[in-house]
Amino acid sequence: MAARLVKRCTCLLREAARLAPAGPPVGRLGLARAACKTLASSAASPSSHVPGPLSQPAEKEQVFTPYPERQEVDELIEKATRPEELLGLLGGGHRLHQNHAALVLIQLSRLLLEKPEDKAPLVQDARFQQLLHLANSQITAVWHGTLVKLLRSLYALELPASSKELRSVEQEVRWRLRRLRYKHLAFLAETSAAHMQERGSRELLAELLLQLERRWAEIEDGRTLVAVMTKTGHLSESLMTRLEDKSLELAEQFGPEELRKVLLALAAQNRRSVPLLRAISYHLVQKPLPLTKGVLVDLTYAYGKLSFQQTQVLQRLAADLLPHVPSLTSSEVARCGKSFAFLKWLNLPLFEAFAQHVLSKARSIEAAPLCNVLLAFARLNFRPEQEDAFFSLVHEKLGCQLAGLDPALQVDVLWALCVLQQAQGAELQAVLRPEFHAQLLGDGSPKGQSTFQKLLHINATARLEHPEYKGPLLPASALVPRPSALDRKGTPLQKELQGALRGLLGSADRGHFAVPTQYGWVLDAEVLLDAEGQFLPPRDFVAPHLAPPSEGQPLPPGAKRLAFLRWEFPNFSSRSKDLLGRFVLARRHVLAAGFLVVDIPYYEWLELKSDWQKGAYLQDKIRKAVAEDLAK
Repeated sequence: MAARLVKRCTCLLREAARLAPAGPPVGRLGLARAACKTLASSAASPSSHVPGPLSQPAEKEQVFTPYPERQEVDELIEKATRPEELLGLLGGGHRLHQNHAALVLIQLSRLLLEKPEDKAPLVQDARFQQLLHLANSQITAVWHGTLVKLLRSLYALELPASSKELRSVEQEVRWRLRRLRYKHLAFLAETSAAHMQERGSRELLAELLLQLERRWAEIEDGRTLVAVMTKTGHLSESLMTRLEDKSLELAEQFGPEELRKVLLALAAQNRRSVPLLRAISYHLVQKPLPLTKGVLVDLTYAYGKLSFQQTQVLQRLAADLLPHVPSLTSSEVARCGKSFAFLKWLNLPLFEAFAQHVLSKARSIEAAPLCNVLLAFARLNFRPEQEDAFFSLVHEKLGCQLAGLDPALQVDVLWALCVLQQAQGAELQAVLRPEFHAQLLGDGSPKGQSTFQKLLHINATARLEHPEYKGPLLPASALVPRPSALDRKGTPLQKELQGALRGLLGSADRGHFAVPTQYGWVLDAEVLLDAEGQFLPPRDFVAPHLAPPSEGQPLPPGAKRLAFLRWEFPNFSSRSKDLLGRFVLARRHVLAAGFLVVDIPYYEWLELKSDWQKGAYLQDKIRKAVAEDLAK
């Protein structure tokens, strides 16, 4: 046993001598202390009882690369104002550490932002290639923050996608993604995600999106959240969902710019996240945030694009926009007007200011913003106080430019003029001539169907509201209702109205339901009354409003043709009982076609609870329509 103890002490003394630091010769006392320390650590460690080579060290030192101290070359890199100064550092006898080559490339990309024409000659420079090679050889020792900036700089310098150095940096970034802090991931998303998508770096981009999604809980500030949402939210559905959840947590910290960017990101992706929109609306209303002109315009656009109505927010946006209207551009006025029109929000002082702005910019306003303002006015059925001056300007500006517009836009503009009762004969002729409408009648797309429907309304306006108009008109074959006009699913109000009418008429032959007309409108019901107020069977009599017109007996003297039109909640302006322009036009056309209109608004129908009340309500409506006609 004594021999074994001596042997073990000899091994420990040999190990202590090997681990002693380089320097002056170690004395006996120092060596003994090292031996005692090694012996104690060996005895305390559980691994000392495990068989194995005694020469193996008990502990491994932690290996890391400390950031080097600041040198003179660092200041030269920061203060450089020309690429030549940076390239000259390679042969200037300076001692460059592992980050210097990367820092030089980063500074080069910054300097060339102002002179993009110098990028191509620089990439061909031998010193630049030497710099790339040096950075590539030391890439594993470059610090995280410098590495992500280096990748951004190489993208900005427009290196070819096949560049070995670029691929090396991308691969190094990909290997380190899990170790990068979230702010570095957000920096990559903000500055390099678009370049990755353009250059085909799909694997790196996919890994970046995965890390952003998995570590979304690490986001601590609104700026990082907004940067990731705007740059990469559209690339990953699941990431965008996580970012929306995080936005709910940080909404209280958002300033006006963050709110604007979040709403624009949602609008760009058409993501109607109701909880997030409600939270943003709450903070907009409750906090006295200073909203600049640009922020107001963008917020209005986002709310309109997402069709999100919040009364208090829209009131504030309209009130805050009003004093800025004189300083807005024509495009901004058109953008705001269009957004409020989508929201069905009519603020009279604001829209009067829009009209006044158009009149004040009469000489410089272009056709596109003028068309958008006109369409917004028509949707809300808004006529400015200076109506004559405004529409004179519209006819003057668009008269010579209307033929040069896109055919669908021409139809939209003329339809808006028909809604506002401002269409002129020459404008009707330009759209209704065969060589123009022939290109629109065969379009089966949803947009084409909408344009065709408006063309029917224009044709009806020419026939019913312009008795002096001589033609041309749409051919009879184009007036036949398309199946899409009849395949719409019935609403609860429509079904209840038809059921109540059938009970009132007593027989299905005494009325027509869901009647498509040649004017582009569908009547909810059609009823004939004789002079004594008795119901007549409509199928026995001539019906000129159908397509094609049905033949039959002429109406008896004193007979009345009644059209029932229901008005649902979406048919009205927001917070109002005023119909939107489209439905005002429908009512005018039905009246001009010889009908007595029986209006059934939703807010009156909802108050009726029993079938008896509904029948009595319809009888009262019929009596009032007939009495008003007799009073005329």
